[in-house]
Parts: sequence; C-alpha cells; structure tokens
Amino acid sequence: MKKKSTPVRRNFSEGGFFNLRVLFGLCVGMTGISLALFAANPLGRSSSPSSAKVVQPQQKYKVNTQPGWDPLVPAAFDCSNIHQLGIDKQENLRAQAIMIFCGHRDTDTGSSSGAFSKLVQKLMAPVSYGSADVDLITGTETFPDVTQSETYTAANPDNPDQVFVAYNDSRGRFASPINISGASVSNDGGITFTRLTKANGQSPFDNTFGDPVALYNKPSGTWFTVWLDGSCGGQGLGGYKSTTPDDPNSWTHFCAHTGGADDRESGWADNDPSSPFFGRMYISWNDFNVGNANIFVTFSTDNGSTWHSPIMVSTQNTFVRDVQITGDMAGNGTIYIAGMDEGGGGFPHNDKNLIFKSTDGGNTWTNTYTGSPFAGPGVTAVGYFACMFTDGGGYWRHEGWGEPAAYNDIVHLVYAQHGDGSDPGDVYYIRSTDGGVTFGAPLKLNADSTDRPQWQPNLSVSPNGTLFATWYDARESASCTRGNPAVPCYRMWSRKSNDNGLTWLPDMEFSDVVTPLPAQPDNGIQPTYAGDYDYGSAITLKHVTSWVDGRVAISGTSQQDAFTDSELAGLAVSSTDPACNSVVFTQPTDFTVNVSVAVDPDTLDASDFTVNGLPADSVDYTPGETTMIFHFNTTPVTNQGEQTMHIPAGAFNSASNGQPVLEFQCTFRYDATLLQVTTTDPPVGGTFSGPATVMYDVNFNEEVDPNSVSTGSLQLSGTAATVTNVQVINNNMTAEFTINFTGVIGGTLTASIPAGAITDQFGNPNAAFSGDYQYTANFCDSALIQNEGFESGSFPPWAIDGFSNPPVVTTDNPHSGTFSVLAGRVSGPEPNGQSSFYQQFGPVPANAILSFWHWDYTTDTITFDWQDAYITNTSGQILQTIFHQSQNGQTWINTTVDMTPYAGQTVRVKFLVHQNGAGDGTGMYVDDVVLATPCGAPSPTPTPTPRETPTPRPRPTPHPRP
Repeated sequence: MKKKSTPVRRNFSEGGFFNLRVLFGLCVGMTGISLALFAANPLGRSSSPSSAKVVQPQQKYKVNTQPGWDPLVPAAFDCSNIHQLGIDKQENLRAQAIMIFCGHRDTDTGSSSGAFSKLVQKLMAPVSYGSADVDLITGTETFPDVTQSETYTAANPDNPDQVFVAYNDSRGRFASPINISGASVSNDGGITFTRLTKANGQSPFDNTFGDPVALYNKPSGTWFTVWLDGSCGGQGLGGYKSTTPDDPNSWTHFCAHTGGADDRESGWADNDPSSPFFGRMYISWNDFNVGNANIFVTFSTDNGSTWHSPIMVSTQNTFVRDVQITGDMAGNGTIYIAGMDEGGGGFPHNDKNLIFKSTDGGNTWTNTYTGSPFAGPGVTAVGYFACMFTDGGGYWRHEGWGEPAAYNDIVHLVYAQHGDGSDPGDVYYIRSTDGGVTFGAPLKLNADSTDRPQWQPNLSVSPNGTLFATWYDARESASCTRGNPAVPCYRMWSRKSNDNGLTWLPDMEFSDVVTPLPAQPDNGIQPTYAGDYDYGSAITLKHVTSWVDGRVAISGTSQQDAFTDSELAGLAVSSTDPACNSVVFTQPTDFTVNVSVAVDPDTLDASDFTVNGLPADSVDYTPGETTMIFHFNTTPVTNQGEQTMHIPAGAFNSASNGQPVLEFQCTFRYDATLLQVTTTDPPVGGTFSGPATVMYDVNFNEEVDPNSVSTGSLQLSGTAATVTNVQVINNNMTAEFTINFTGVIGGTLTASIPAGAITDQFGNPNAAFSGDYQYTANFCDSALIQNEGFESGSFPPWAIDGFSNPPVVTTDNPHSGTFSVLAGRVSGPEPNGQSSFYQQFGPVPANAILSFWHWDYTTDTITFDWQDAYITNTSGQILQTIFHQSQNGQTWINTTVDMTPYAGQTVRVKFLVHQNGAGDGTGMYVDDVVLATPCGAPSPTPTPTPRETPTPRPRPTPHPRP
C-alpha cells in the first residue's frame, strides 16, 4: 500500500423566448388563400393550484389586413383558426405574435426604452459548482429588441476549448429577412465569448425563428445549428453549418425537414467512434400539421448532406410534447426521447413523463415508459401554458419540462413538478437501470425546505458517467418582481453525481449572483416568455450549460440575457505548466499539473506523470488541493521540437469517491531560438512597381523547414496582388516569393506571415511578421469614369437599368473609403429579375485598362441566379462578358480588363445580378471602378452618361427548379 504524507513528496524509487418555433402552413378559408404561417403561444387563465380551471368567454375574432403591424403575423390571418391550428399549444415566437395580434396576450411588458446601462449585483459568496459566469451577449444592443434566452450549449469533443451556445435573440425581429436566432462562440475554454454578428448587424442565421439546437459532427469537424427555418417550407427545420464557427461569414444554409408547422425541435449527435451509428445526427420535433402534433424524428447518415424522411415517434391519442432527445454516451448507439403529456394545459393540471427509445439508429421507436401523473409546476396560467410567477397576470411559462440523459443503458430524467402546499415547483430526478423501461422513485434534487420555486432543469452526462443537473432556484429570495433590478430573485443551482446517478453530491450554487427576475421588454415577443428550455451537454472534460439572467439592466429594467458556465466532469487534468500546445524556450525540470478535484494522496506516485516516456523523480502535493508539481532531477526535454506529457487512465484517484483520473496526454514544444523574419528584399517601407511579376525575399534568423513554406504562408492586402510561387533558398534561410501585381492604381501593400505559418527545422512555429510597402503603378487614373468609388454617397453619373431590386449605394461593405454599391441582395426576400447599373465613358484611350473590385454572395447556383459584368456599346449591346458567375467568395476580388479593343470608342461598363425569386438570395458589391492609362498619356474629354432614367425591363420568367 502506498504511504500517506502531508505534503506528499514521492520519489520514483518509492513506487457542456421568444419561441419562434412554429412557422406552419395553413389554409385560410375566407378567400381560399393558402398561407405559410408561424405557430403561436397560448394564453390564459389564472387560478391557484387547488382551484378549478377558469374558462374564458368566447372572443370575437379578427382578420389581419395590415401585414406591416408585425413581421411575424401573416397577412389575412383569421384569428378564429387559433385553436384549430394548435397555435395555442405551440411555443415558438411567431405563434406568440399571432396570439398577441388576436387579443390573447397582454402586451404590457412593464419596461420602457431609454439609455443603456449595466448593473451587476454580487449578492452571494462564490459558487460551489462551476467557475465564473460569462455573459454571452457581446456587442451593441438596440432597445427594445434585446431579448436573449432559451439556450443550447455544446463543447467540441475534438477541441474542449471551443464552446458553442445557440439561443433565441430578438435583435433581428425587424431584419429582412427576419432573424431571431443567435449564437456565441468561445475558443478559450469558455472564459470569453464572441456573439456572432455579420456586417449587417445580424447573426448568420437569416430567415430563422429561433428554437436553438447546436450539434458538432465529429467525422466532418462541422458545427450545425438547427432552427425553425422559413426557407425550409415556411416553418420547417433547417439552419446553418460551419467548420469555422467563430467566423460569422462562414455559415452555409441547409434544410433537414420541409414543413409548415414544426415546433419544439431538439437534436443530438453521436460522436463516439465505437458506436454502430457513429457520426449520425438526429433531430426530433412536434409537427402541428399532423393529428395530435405527434413527435417525429429525422436523421442524417452522411454528415448532414441529406436527411431521412420523417419517422413518427409518438402515436398516442393525446398531445405529447417533444421535451428533448439524447443518446447513450457509452457508445452503444441507443437513442432516447423524453416526452410530456401536459394534461390539456392550463393551471392547475397534471403532467406525465414518457420515454421513447430506438436501438437501430432512429429507424424504429418504442414507447418504453409512461409515468404516473403528477401536479405540474406553476402559480397561474396564461392561455394554455402554466406560469411560474403572477407578474403581469402571468409570467415565465413552464410545464415542468426537463432533459433526459443516458450512459451505459442507465437512463436519467430531470423535470419539475408542483411542490407541497403553496410551493410552485421542485426539481426531481428519476433513474432507470433497464434501458428506460422502469424508473425508480423520484429524488428531489433541491434540498431546501422553503416554499420558493425551483423550475426548468437541464441535465448532462459525460462519457465517463458523471451527471450534472442545473435548474432555476429562488430559495435565496423572499419575493421576485419582474424587471426590478433592486429585487434579487433566483440563482442557478446544481447537483452532481460521479457514479452515473447512483449517489448525488449536495445541491450547491452554480451561478455567481442572485439575479433579478428579467422582464421581456420586446413588445413583439410573447410577454410570458423567458425561454422554454436550456439544453446542457458534456464532453469528457466538462459539463456545459447556459441560462437566462436578469443581472444586466437596460433603461433601468432587468431584461433577458443569456449567461453560461461549466463544471469539470470528475477527476481530470484541467491545465498544465508548460501548457498544452505552448512553446517554451528553456528546458524545464518542474511540471505543474492542475486537476479538477482533490486527489487521494495514497494513490499518487511520481511515476504517474511522464514526459517523452520518462517518469518524474518526485511529486509535491498537499492533500485537499488540486495542484501537484512533478519534478525531474534532470530535464526530460533534450531535443528541440515536440514534447509529450502523459498521465495514464487510473493512475491516481479522487479523494472524495475514489473515481480514477481520466487519461491525459498533450504536447508542447521546446524552441531554443524563436524563428523570426530578420530582413526582406525590398526592405520594409520599400517600393514595388507594376503591373508586373516580381520576386520578394524573406530572410529568417535560422533555417526553416521547406515543407512548411507555401504560397499561402504569405498574405497580401491593400492592393491587387497574388502570390503565385515560392521557393526556399540560401541554405533554407530565405523564402523567395513570386508576386504578381495586377493593380493599375498605386497604393500601400501589406505583406504578412501569420504566427505558425512557417516552422523551423524542429517544427517550431515562427513569430508573426507584417510589413508595409509602397506600390507604384505604371498606370494613372484617366478620370473618364466619374464617382468611381461612389464616395458621393449617390449614383450619378452611374445609371440604374435593373430595378428588381434596385442597386443601392451603401456603407455596409466598402472596399475602400466609405461607400460601395450593392446589386441584388445579401439578406431579405429575393425578388425575381435583374438588379443592374452602368456608366458610359469615352472615348477610350489607347492601352487603357479597366479595374474594379467586387465582393460576391449567393446561396444558389448559376442555373437560377448569377452575377455578371459586361462591356457594352452605348445601346446596351454586350461587346464583352467580363464574367458570368454565381460565386459566394464573400471577399473583395480585383478584376482587370484590357480595353485596347475599344480604343477611341464610347462604351459602358455594366454590373448585373439576376435573382429568380425562389428565396435563395444573390448579391454583389462593387467598388473602385477605374479606367487607367499609362502614366503621361493624355486623357480625352469624358463623354457623360445619359441622365434619363431607363424604362424598366420586363421581368424574365425564372427557370423551373429540377
């Protein structure tokens, strides 16, 4: 047996809302008009837990004849169809907007617009679970569209430092197209987050209506967001995907299900390589176009390229809510869906939990469990939905929904039910040891003895069987007042199990503050809404979860922001010094290892830690702490380059429950000399001349690895130039790049080599380099083209001749200066027709070159949409097609045209975008259009462009889709 000591020094010799969920197709009978519309939120009746349901008097229904009243309410919507269409049961934001329009919602939010202020109240001591809370909402806010809640949180199993949180976000409620979906990304383990925002001020998720799902597909290294999607049948399931999630311009659209009334979707990705269904992604939802709004599932077996036809899961003759979907984290491929029979809604009412199970990759499903009825949480109702607070006649709708989890055929479920007497809610946990067929007695997770509410729990299980439950908890407050920053209301509390739910640690604080009860100030969002769920998840290292928080006040009112935090999953290495993937410049003998929980010192040996296969000679550790220092009498780092640190699985155990440590292995680098650029030829600040092909030499302080050098190692910006070749010369001390300068106007060239783009002989990365150079062109601006950079802020003397949609001068995306022109659209509804403009100039001088910059965007193919540039005569007849394309590069590209064939003529340069009205937008920004001539050549007197407004051309008939 190992010997215990304090501190321990052992020698080697010792041995993871606005609910716009449902945009469904409906038929309005009054005129036979077929509409695609979004499903709504019900509203309600007010009663105590012991009272009978209150029946509201029948209302006179109205028809919306003012489509501009709210962008979520379809024109000509007949309010008498609300119940028939199931809008009163749906959770999404469009459904809620319809309920407001039809008089079924109190739109008083209890808040007003005004100046922006932040109020953070630290009301309690540091939490026992988690670390520091992080506000996910970065960047500017425009009141009152400031509602962010209802979260789905996931971490990258291939890169634990990358955490992705999707949520409902009302900032784009009036965007075109509508966009009430948002996300934030962290690349530093969740310490900081960036809210994804494109140049237009919106998220990348155009024409989506919230209800977040975030999935990481391990085989392709791709993130998928799933939303209620207007481009997938009106209110189907689709979203956007990216391999570089922190780049808001990298997300591309996909559809998973074409539908008109989808709601309450959930998703799960099987990322265990040992699973028989590794790589499969699943989405579940309620389809309000079908019978009892049954639960359906689709899945993808090809990394999201295609999705299976919908498979019906629930077949009950009552409505069963799709609570959440999950899969067994032990890698056996089994999938589970938690459903809830809400007993017809209202308050009070009884709920029942249901479990559905698939063992064949989602192809077939069995209802394995239907629980006994229990009293649903709440204090009143607004329409169909029970609410947790009475503020405003009813606030924070919640039916008791929670989240399932599974590990090694043990199935877990958390949910909320009404407490004893006047207690509005408690959080419960049930556990099944037979794969979800039977469940044991419920365990109340909140151990307080108050009658304050606990509600809306989420649950995650890690691949090593640790469970982490988190919920909203008002035990620390005496009362709550919606929107009042001076009245603390709730904190996130959590409870953890390190043995797959067999036993549980005490419930303790998770978030850092007792937050006020946030108001929902956006008048277009359901006033009872504060987010319907928070989906937590876990990877081997940690559990991640997020929540809605009211600590940030705007205009003196606490409002809904999304916050996040994480909890380490059992005993694992959390960090080291030297850090993983770092570069050190000395040869260390001491290595610091930080772990997630305290270690049993009797299980710890120096030999547990190796560097390059060599065990440490001793270890310093104080019992109860989470830091240990492994010491080597002689450094194990003897060669430059990569070094490997390793702790095998089970090398030592946790002090609290004997849980073995997870395997740890990572690398760092030893570099005696940092690879750096010493000089360049021409030198920094020197001059290039062109258009021409020239050599550019970059000299280093030590030999480089020739295999690490490519044309992409050098990045150019500021003028039109490309790297066409590179060779390593001078005994590997110099990289000689070939640069092709095509710019016809001089300027500043910036040449950069990013850190790590090139390595030395040992594989160690270079330091970043950047230098500015002058570019002198042999051509000068002829001045024949006027307003060439659109810096007048208007078109003349350019002329518009394509009006579907008319091009616009905009500040959204200039190449240089302040303005550029956008033809077509990069957001909003897609029209059918041409968006085009031109300028006439001449006579063209001899040896002239036309130069312009363009930035291309499309979500379609050239069969249907395109971007064109032409040289035409003065009648508009095409003389030369510069390009005919359908590109989505979303970067500025310089194009030059030899104008020699048109010397002495008066011609036009024309830019055109064609769109076919099918919803797949296409656009092109244009800037800096210059006709250049050899410097010193005389410039002819320009011929002005005709000033008359051309007659709009007939719109062409779009090509049919195959």
